[in-house]
Amino acid sequence: MHQSKGKTALITGAAGFLGSHLTDRLISEGWHVIGLDNLMSGSLENLPEAFRSNRFEFVEADVIIPYDINADLVVNLACPASPPRYQADPLHTMKTSVMGAFNACEVARKNNARLVHSSTSEIYGDPEIHPQVESYRGAVNPIGIRACYDEGKRAAETIIFDYNRTHGLEIGVCRIFNTYGPRMDPYDGRVVSNFIRQALLGEPLTIYGDGKQTRSFCFVDDLVDGLMRLSLAGPDCVGPINLGNPTELTIMELAEEIRNKIGTQVRIEYKPLPSDDPTRRKPDIAEARSKLGWEPKVMLGDGLDRTIRYFDALIRSDKLADYQIADNARYSMVAG
Repeated sequence: MHQSKGKTALITGAAGFLGSHLTDRLISEGWHVIGLDNLMSGSLENLPEAFRSNRFEFVEADVIIPYDINADLVVNLACPASPPRYQADPLHTMKTSVMGAFNACEVARKNNARLVHSSTSEIYGDPEIHPQVESYRGAVNPIGIRACYDEGKRAAETIIFDYNRTHGLEIGVCRIFNTYGPRMDPYDGRVVSNFIRQALLGEPLTIYGDGKQTRSFCFVDDLVDGLMRLSLAGPDCVGPINLGNPTELTIMELAEEIRNKIGTQVRIEYKPLPSDDPTRRKPDIAEARSKLGWEPKVMLGDGLDRTIRYFDALIRSDKLADYQIADNARYSMVAG
């Protein structure tokens, strides 16, 4: 997969959780990387390795505003992905998905570049079939509180496939399922980050609903490997392709796993299930196996160990409060 000498990749959302890991991977394989991010949910703290490289440059900009950058590969990752984040400013979330898709497609079209787009398992909504296959069209509430993200991502896929049909744009679309690992924001509201942070601080673990809803968790290194394979695939590998770990477990099972690993018996605190929260999530990854030769390799226990060590280091270095202050400032800015 080292087809990179002299090539440039543009990554939107490069300062985010996934974007920063992909940036590091591309640089390590010889790419010049231009990272574009508005820093609304990402952080430059995620890019220390990239900034030490002479093959990285950063552009602070919002993908909803047209931009002109030369690149051989465009990877569109820009969009807040956790419910608290994308619901904090739902109109901007929708603009990020829709206008961000238009602008990424235009840059790729002008450069005759391949466009790789990160869609989401939320395309499937609260699914009526299980596991979820790419041909399933989903069960999404278009007027619910999650619609700004779910429908925004669905509309983005429409735009990208129409660019492919209308302009011959080379595309690769993946639908990403729950991903976790180092560089997650401890206060992003996702279940893995919530549980680890709460358990390390001796706080009750918050479970929404009865904890019987299921998710499938993919370690970030595996997910980035899938993105790399999709980026370097040929023009016939269009997608959409599910990227995720097909091992399914309940939220309660995840809570017990994390409590056991950290060695704490903090209590469980139950809260009402949010509106339109999906009850089951499990990807069918047959397409990824056959077209990309990809499947996850990191076991949940190993991935959680690495993530717990990262969060523990944040706490020991007194950096946890910085994330909370930054998140509060973001939400206050939206509310204001």
